[in-house]
Amino acid sequence: MRTPLVAANWKMHKTVGEAAAYAHAFRALVAEVRDVEIVLAPPFTALHALAGALAGSGIGVAGQDLHAERQGAFTGEISAGMLRDAGAGYVIIGHSERRHLFGETDAEVGAKVRAATGARLVPIMCVGETLAERESNRTFEVLDRQLQAGLAGLAAAAGSLVVAYEPVWAIGTGRNATPEQAQEVHAHIRARLAGVLDESIARTRRILYGGSVKPGNVAALAAQPDVDGALVGGAGLDPGSFAEIVAGTRGLL
Repeated sequence: MRTPLVAANWKMHKTVGEAAAYAHAFRALVAEVRDVEIVLAPPFTALHALAGALAGSGIGVAGQDLHAERQGAFTGEISAGMLRDAGAGYVIIGHSERRHLFGETDAEVGAKVRAATGARLVPIMCVGETLAERESNRTFEVLDRQLQAGLAGLAAAAGSLVVAYEPVWAIGTGRNATPEQAQEVHAHIRARLAGVLDESIARTRRILYGGSVKPGNVAALAAQPDVDGALVGGAGLDPGSFAEIVAGTRGLL
């Protein structure tokens, strides 16, 4: 059995005080949850405070990005070791906004995944196609390219890997893949993991869906056999809404 994982990516939202208030409200709402792994990804400035506010709750904390190098003259960047020191146990890598707004390449994503696993961080590696790529029937081609580069050199270290499928055309647009579309893509990703890594690893890796996930659609998505949770954006900014998504992932909505 793969334990479902639900992660809220706050992006560039919330001050330290707002993060602490969220933690106080949210941990009360999910205090009895034991069958879903929950992760919050705040901005770097709130990471340490949020980790402290969540101590003892079982809720994990993630960085939203990292640099592939351990240290050096990289102004404005943050390393895997720094994330761990601040309290993170996870890190989002290769989010579509990093790829499309900041020009992050497939090779850079792979280097960051290796850096994360080397520092004992769980990488949540994002892959996904644009609307133009989907409409030209290139979805699987794009995913295969992203997976091949992202998994390069990982091999034995792939045991902690989480993959998040986020169709770029569904992020922040109000559109989302149907449960059937998500399942088709997730099954392809799992088969690809088996080919690049190992079949036994592929069976146990969690594949999340990300793209306008809300309380109203998460249950149908999570019911699909190869959808193991969700990477949530806007709906994760409100503790009540995100708690509903956790409930939906558990089949309680």
